[in-house]
Amino acid sequence: MWIDILVAREYLVTLLGERRRDEAGLSVVEWVIGITIVAGLVLAVGAIIVAKVTDKANEISLN
Repeated sequence: MWIDILVAREYLVTLLGERRRDEAGLSVVEWVIGITIVAGLVLAVGAIIVAKVTDKANEISLN
């Protein structure tokens, strides 16, 4: 089992160690993590807005 973990660790170190860097110096992994965080925040804000609008719409009396 330990040998499997060591092999997997070595594979990840090789992958991460050889990642390409763009002109600004940020790696692709850093870009993906940043975009994922921003997308999560956008979805959370959107869900909050939809919930508030839905609550307001449900308060409108049609009579």
